[in-house]
Amino acid sequence: MSELYDYIIIGAGPAGLASAQYAARGGLKCIVLDMAGAGGQVTQITELENYPGVFPVVNGTDFMMGMQKQAESFGARIEMVQVTSIDKTGNNYVVKSRNKTFEAPALCLATGAFHRNLEVPGEMELTGRGVSYCAVCDGPFFKNKKIVVVGGGDSACSEAVYLSSISPDVTIIHRRDTFRAQKAVVDKMVAAGVKTVFDSVVKAVNGDAKVESVTLENVKTGEQTKLECDAVFVFTGMLPRTELVEMLPKDEAGYIKTNEKMETIMPGLYAAGDVRSKSFRQVVTAVSDGAIAANSAREYIK
Repeated sequence: MSELYDYIIIGAGPAGLASAQYAARGGLKCIVLDMAGAGGQVTQITELENYPGVFPVVNGTDFMMGMQKQAESFGARIEMVQVTSIDKTGNNYVVKSRNKTFEAPALCLATGAFHRNLEVPGEMELTGRGVSYCAVCDGPFFKNKKIVVVGGGDSACSEAVYLSSISPDVTIIHRRDTFRAQKAVVDKMVAAGVKTVFDSVVKAVNGDAKVESVTLENVKTGEQTKLECDAVFVFTGMLPRTELVEMLPKDEAGYIKTNEKMETIMPGLYAAGDVRSKSFRQVVTAVSDGAIAANSAREYIK
């Protein structure tokens, strides 16, 4: 027997919870499904300093707990389940997990994205033994140790700033000669004393029982060098979680295409947040996507 709703949201990050809040407040019976519960990537942020109106800064976990309570206060339901499939029967979308089935005429994909791997020798073997994708989770294990950060976007530079508060020896490796991150973030990183290595990529992570060094290659000269370190934090981009909807059109990077109302090509099916094709991915844009998707779903259903 299926549980019936007006609106199902898959993913309990900022986009999903904002969509739940707006949907429930607008009178829709809605549920948010996420295998890890509320939070998403925002829980890895130590200081959320660029969300309008949230000042002084808060940590990501507290921010998301507030979003969850706010959505639930309007009647939204949040359930920890792993979605295994999405189908459509008649006018309803049918969402299945291992033990339950949910149905609704409107569905929002707010499944987000996950970290891209370096895909170099030693990375997988030493994950958890010096290789990490979460500075907040693993940074404290490397207090006053030699830390390498790989990447050049907002996440990499922000996490390098955080890691510089744990160790005075942080080096960031970037394949280009300038960072892609916002200037304010880069300025803060430079002020924190983070060392930079430009025009270089990691070719291998070295070590037996734990990380001991990385092999770097200069992309312009081809010269290879070794840099001793105790930890490697990887922030080289994201891959959208679209495995449940492979049939939907995507852009060249694999993100789901929508219009400005968050509509996909399938009526009643929306995408919001980091899984969606767009030019700028931030907490504030994810929240906007979720709110718009909920409003579109309400109009579609009514």
